[in-house]
Amino acid sequence: MNAREGEFTSATGGGPAGAADAGERNLAPATRSPHAPASPAPAMGQARPHESARAQVAGTATYIDDMPELRGTLHAAPILSTVAHGTLRGVDTRAALAMPGVRGVLLAADIPGDPVLATFVHDEPIFARDTVAHVGQVIGLVVADTVMQARRAARQVQCDIAPLPAVLDVRQAHAQQSYVLPPVVVRRGEPEAALARAPRRLSGQFEVGGQEHFYLEGQVAYAIPLEQGQWHIHSSTQHPGEVQHWVAHALGLENNAVTVECRRMGGGFGGKETQAGHMAVWAALAARKLQCPVKLRLDRDDDFMVTGKRHPFAYDWDAGFDDDGRLCGLKVTMLANCGFSADLSGPVADRAIFHTDNAYFLGDVEIASYRCKSNTQSHTAFRGFGGPQGVILIEAILGDIARHLNVDPLQVRKANLYGVDDRNVTHYQMKVEDNILHPLIAQLEQSSRYRERREEIAAWNANSPVIKRGLAITPIKFGISFTATFFNQAGALVHVFTDGSVQVNHGGTEMGQGLHTKIMQVVADELGVPFERVRCTATETGKVPNASATAASSGTDLNGRAAQFAARNVRDNLSAFVAGLDGCGAGAVSFRCGQVISPKQTRSFDEVVKAAYANRIQLWSDGFYRTPKIHYDKVTLTGRPFFYFSYGAACSEVAIDTLTGENRLLKVDILHDVGTSLNPAIDIGQIEGGFIQGVGWLTTEQLVWTDRGVLATHAPSTYKIPATGDVPDHFRIQLWHEGNREDNVGGSKAVGEPPFMLAISAWEALRDAIAASRCDGRAPLIAPATAENVLRALVAD
Repeated sequence: MNAREGEFTSATGGGPAGAADAGERNLAPATRSPHAPASPAPAMGQARPHESARAQVAGTATYIDDMPELRGTLHAAPILSTVAHGTLRGVDTRAALAMPGVRGVLLAADIPGDPVLATFVHDEPIFARDTVAHVGQVIGLVVADTVMQARRAARQVQCDIAPLPAVLDVRQAHAQQSYVLPPVVVRRGEPEAALARAPRRLSGQFEVGGQEHFYLEGQVAYAIPLEQGQWHIHSSTQHPGEVQHWVAHALGLENNAVTVECRRMGGGFGGKETQAGHMAVWAALAARKLQCPVKLRLDRDDDFMVTGKRHPFAYDWDAGFDDDGRLCGLKVTMLANCGFSADLSGPVADRAIFHTDNAYFLGDVEIASYRCKSNTQSHTAFRGFGGPQGVILIEAILGDIARHLNVDPLQVRKANLYGVDDRNVTHYQMKVEDNILHPLIAQLEQSSRYRERREEIAAWNANSPVIKRGLAITPIKFGISFTATFFNQAGALVHVFTDGSVQVNHGGTEMGQGLHTKIMQVVADELGVPFERVRCTATETGKVPNASATAASSGTDLNGRAAQFAARNVRDNLSAFVAGLDGCGAGAVSFRCGQVISPKQTRSFDEVVKAAYANRIQLWSDGFYRTPKIHYDKVTLTGRPFFYFSYGAACSEVAIDTLTGENRLLKVDILHDVGTSLNPAIDIGQIEGGFIQGVGWLTTEQLVWTDRGVLATHAPSTYKIPATGDVPDHFRIQLWHEGNREDNVGGSKAVGEPPFMLAISAWEALRDAIAASRCDGRAPLIAPATAENVLRALVAD
């Protein structure tokens, strides 16, 4: 495949016996196609609009709540616990059942299958039974004719709950050894001895908060009972296969009785990886009891109260280093607030361990990770999946070391970078083989005018008693693959119809990130047809079974490769057919610009397809892909869990008001590695969005629970995500020029999660400004850097 020239040549020779039995007489040279004009450029590498962009702008892109409802559809609303921890002694539904339009109430006793969700740990009840474990835990459902009737009635259900002591603080949970999973310790070398002999030593504590997903489309599912005990579930989910499994498990059915479909989501960010399954299970249980379709859509307040967030973390660290700031030894304790059940906390906390190094070599190191159980929502996946919580720790440590030594933090960061020929093995024993950190950071340092700006900012701060500015460059090295190795597989179907149009279906889900668009580009180039001839259909468990979640930034890597292989199989069938007609090897037949070219003739793709169908040549195929090279021991957390690394760096400049704590992001320069971009417009959009979402996590998005365990920030009025005014005018993004050194689809690299962590540059710039405001040069800031937290950092002891 030569993607730059748009030429795709079959790698196989020969063809099926009798391939040209009837086709030669019917196959004429190329004529003008009635379809979309062929572009001379390949589809991959072009900045094409999102495949649904026009429909979304016009309001015709359908989401689940836009779908016409079947006759008899009812609506469900959750009954929520108002107590953080307690014994559930009874539920009085009489007032709710007497309200207009109410058709029924569901409680734990109405579950025909297992009353516990089919999670890996099997520790989360579908509905609360004997106890409640957080404010907002779902005790049951009210089902009514309209959604508002159901919601009003749900609030009239009286739950008799005897309060029990609640654990609301992660350090309290750790002190009580309250864990959802056993602790994990990863160790290399002799950190205690290294710390003891280090020329310098520094220790500290800090905390980083969680984050609400705040997807535009809230959690929603529509459960439709079919004939003969079968079910069709429309779910806004990143993992249709898991929803299928959960629903079947709760209904006491086999998986083949349940089909789950997702055309698109209005955002996910990890919040619909597991927790969309809850909505589908609840809706299906209601539909089973009442024998009619049931839709469940949470309102925004209930979504906040019911669903999990990014895991808040607390840290203790002890670092030894030399006079250049190079680490000699490091001991770290991570306390992950997991909420009341495990959910995905195990792999999230594992990835935090994996990314504690970020871009830096850790020689003698110990990382102890505690997965703490608290009486809050069960926290879950969020963009970065524990990676941000690991990266921010090492960046904070290196920033503190630099201020302790009174040197430029970038100097300390560069001193600790992974090497190319040595210092190139991670603390989990994976060799870093594709390291581009040194030239990438050097290029950004120059293009952003980092050195000159540091001098300018120092001069500004010396003459400005109130407004202080800060500047920082931080890098990212992010591993790409699911750490659970078995998830690194994907399937796809490619259908070529007799008019030459193409349809692709795969196991990934579209949540606005452009996955379908990129896969359509891949398939178009593999078949040599215009992008406009390819359509992508809704993700459905009945088409591609057992698909992994669209997560870990690997959606295009996995599903794009599977779709490419499926298209290649069809192309090889057509190559063999044409080779039989023209008396050449199949390898001599090429596909480009909507044409099929052999040494003898050039024909239109459409006519070749028609003739192939007439000769009973298969025009559809499946494709399957499993990521190579990866292996991982989940007991020791060692091996090669990642296929490759994505790299990047960001330079951020900020200003703080030392009287109010108000702060503003002034300038951002990013240089990011996406390999050979499949779609630069989509990739740059992902970098922009990921960075700004990361800035939100670290500056404005504060989750506050009261001492009764109530989430007080449960609406846009109290929980602040970044707005357009928070995006600086100076926001420059460049893509690194080199393709992926591993054999990935189109030479590309994943882009969904890594840019999120570039926002740590803004956090470190804020700490730089705080240090410039204090006499001791310290920056004791906790995240998020709200105005209150900035003021506390300015006056802290």
